[in-house]
Amino acid sequence: MKKEYDFTNAEQGKFYTPIEEIEIPIYLDNDIKNYLLQNIKEKTQDFSLNEIVNSLLKKDIEISQKLAIG
Repeated sequence: MKKEYDFTNAEQGKFYTPIEEIEIPIYLDNDIKNYLLQNIKEKTQDFSLNEIVNSLLKKDIEISQKLAIG
């Protein structure tokens, strides 16, 4: 390791990514993933696993908000 480093041409924040923009991987249990994938295969329309999981989570949020109000 050098005693000193030259940062004359350095660019501050070059590799910084705000936490809001970071895609976080979410891992499903195998039984849940298999169930959802089987459901997708049975449908006539094309759906992605991502769309199905997001749709289920949105409905769950909607239900919990209605229960909290009522």
